[in-house]
Amino acid sequence: MEHDAPAGPRPLTATSTTTQTMAPRGVATTVVVALLAAAALQAAQANPAAGGAPSVPAGSLDIAQLGAKGDGKSDSTPAILKAWKHACDATGTQKIVIPAGNYLTGSLELKGPCKSSIIIRLDGNLLGTGDLSAYKKNWIEIQNVDNFQINGHGTIDGQGPLVWKSNECQKSYNCKILPNSLVLDFVKNAQIRGITLLNSKFFHMNIYASENVVVDKVTIKAPGDSPNTDGIHIGDSSNVTITGTTIGVGDDCISIGPGSQKIRVHGVRCGPGHGISVGSLGRYKDEKDVEDVKVTDCTLVGTSNGLRIKSYEDSKSSPKASKFLYEGVTMDNVSFPIIIDQKYCPNNICVKSGASKVAVSDVVFKNIHGTSNTPEAVTLNCANNLPCQGVQLVNVDLKYNKPGNKTMAVCKNAAGKSIGVAKELACL
Repeated sequence: MEHDAPAGPRPLTATSTTTQTMAPRGVATTVVVALLAAAALQAAQANPAAGGAPSVPAGSLDIAQLGAKGDGKSDSTPAILKAWKHACDATGTQKIVIPAGNYLTGSLELKGPCKSSIIIRLDGNLLGTGDLSAYKKNWIEIQNVDNFQINGHGTIDGQGPLVWKSNECQKSYNCKILPNSLVLDFVKNAQIRGITLLNSKFFHMNIYASENVVVDKVTIKAPGDSPNTDGIHIGDSSNVTITGTTIGVGDDCISIGPGSQKIRVHGVRCGPGHGISVGSLGRYKDEKDVEDVKVTDCTLVGTSNGLRIKSYEDSKSSPKASKFLYEGVTMDNVSFPIIIDQKYCPNNICVKSGASKVAVSDVVFKNIHGTSNTPEAVTLNCANNLPCQGVQLVNVDLKYNKPGNKTMAVCKNAAGKSIGVAKELACL
């Protein structure tokens, strides 16, 4: 987001305009106070979550008091849904408590709009059942909510090993999608802090059509060979900040999809995984632009890709991908550390015409250093008909970490400049 600092709930503000009169000073003060009080009351009534004392919820917000058993076997779904309803129907700030224990659940559709701001305090562990019939689509889905937080030291465990064998996406690109673990849909002003997401069935976190979202000091982990277990996917969202987070998964650590704008990734450690990716872009019709992405002070360890922008060779839409800054990134034994690929074609499903419709421009790779696990440390594979524009390699120092071959760059149809880069990588 353009506010690079974490975004929290919007503060309540009230402004009033007064006209100077010849009334006595005490009367004028009384009038101003009355006007301010009326404005504050009106704002609080319009948005009760932002101000005023919270109302007492209709029942407990502690799921254990609502019948949930932390034995890892009993179904805690009804208790959590009940706690959500109690909190959502109240006003002010309401805190749902998930105490120590292991709570097994099926699908949790936590819907708004709510009258309150809701905090979920996660001290225990949530376990996603291995019974796929228990899910409509995703596991934990927060929908149409404004002012929402999850914090604590507990774990959201998708129990992916129970169902990964049902994932057929490696065989068919139009496969049935397994449940994502934590989904934010049409959410504004959200914070996810301190928790761990473990072994998702599909994506660990999916942020869609949301704005002002902060993910801070979160741990996300799954085996490096687990299928489609992206750490955090972002689509059609703006002002998303990911900081101080550690991600090791079987797919992209962070994937930034169409319609993403003002994305900030800072202080993230990625590995294992497929790196930090933008795209794929152009697979579907009417995709929106990706713009203003900053990835700073991150470390990638042993990933199969590094910093990657990818779009389909026979793209169905023409989104623009522009205004990217990758700065201060350390690569440790990373395959293909820097990649722009406008000829992406998984499973050979594309028409290989080279006629991309996705324009890539204004991409800066600055102060990128470390080791590459492949000779090809820089790959700029841009389209013949739509070359990449404004690409800069600035102080890029990447070395192939095996004997016998020299580090190299492969650059096609890319326009830009290289500054402070060794000759073998200075392909612009």
